[in-house]
Amino acid sequence: MRQELQIEALQASVYQIPTDAPEADGTLAWSKTTLVVAEARGGGQRGLGYTYAAGACKPLIEGPLAQAVAGRSPMDITGAWEAMVRAIRNLGRPGLVSCAISAVDTALWDLKGRLLGLPVCRLLGVAYPEVPIYGSGGFTTYDETAARAQLERWTGEWRIPRVKIKIGESWGTNPERDLARIAFARQVIGPDTELYVDANGGYTRKQAIRVAHRMAESNVTWFEEPVSSDDLDGLREVRDQVEPDVAAGEYGYDLAYFARMVEGQAVDCLQADVTRCGGITEWLRAAAVAAARNLHVSGHCAPNLHAHVAAAVPNLRHLEYFHDHVRIEGMLLDGALDPRGGVLRPDPSRPGLGLELKRADAGNFRVS
Repeated sequence: MRQELQIEALQASVYQIPTDAPEADGTLAWSKTTLVVAEARGGGQRGLGYTYAAGACKPLIEGPLAQAVAGRSPMDITGAWEAMVRAIRNLGRPGLVSCAISAVDTALWDLKGRLLGLPVCRLLGVAYPEVPIYGSGGFTTYDETAARAQLERWTGEWRIPRVKIKIGESWGTNPERDLARIAFARQVIGPDTELYVDANGGYTRKQAIRVAHRMAESNVTWFEEPVSSDDLDGLREVRDQVEPDVAAGEYGYDLAYFARMVEGQAVDCLQADVTRCGGITEWLRAAAVAAARNLHVSGHCAPNLHAHVAAAVPNLRHLEYFHDHVRIEGMLLDGALDPRGGVLRPDPSRPGLGLELKRADAGNFRVS
């Protein structure tokens, strides 16, 4: 009698990678990024998943989440996901717990793909063989030399036809510099590249509307988090009065959050982050919530982790090709995808998510 496959173990490791320069957006500054890697073992294979969150995810992964999925079939990820959510009831779903679930869920999808010898996009069903991306960075700490170099790399070397910069500097206290940086970005990228901005919730409602009207001459088409993503009435007010598409959702940790945002008519495009929202399993559901209202979905950051699930979603708009995560994934992961031409193409010859941890390189940054 053939032995049933089982999830045998979960392990986690934590890495801290310094930024290559000081970085800040409208409401936060940072000098390092933390990567938590989850690995699921079963059937002689090892699945890899990860989240960009605090190291406190590690004991969650190796404790209650490992207990919840132990002995389950790696073929039945929906059941494993539900078991994890039930196991953390008293710990609180939003925040780090959801990030930990996300890392495990993506590791389980990777494990399933490896066991079946199929890329995850094939397990899900491919809607698009390649997914559009936009270059993302443009931190408020950059001077013109650094900003120009980044913009020219995206649009020149990589031929990405859409880019995004950060605005809302210091909680919206320097809008004149924001507007000058927008105009500078437009001058660098030329008239044909799409220009996006992200205020990270740094503006008040009326301030965001005033800034949007003044940046119209730079033809900005995407205004991300003009106000706090928790202010659904404010997002809707801004959305109703500005030309660019209003986007938010990166801080969604459960399906109810996305449903509230969509039902509140707060966004033109719903963002979801596979490293936060509950993994591939819940990202697909969030995309369906958006589709029910004829909205697009956009993947927030972690481009190499999003590529496969994004390729399976008909209402996809694009993925964020975020500077920090691009740099980290290129340094520490074998199989990171090439952005040239402004798209990512999941490799059909590599099973699972097509990624392998470069253990020797990653070891230089391991903290736990």
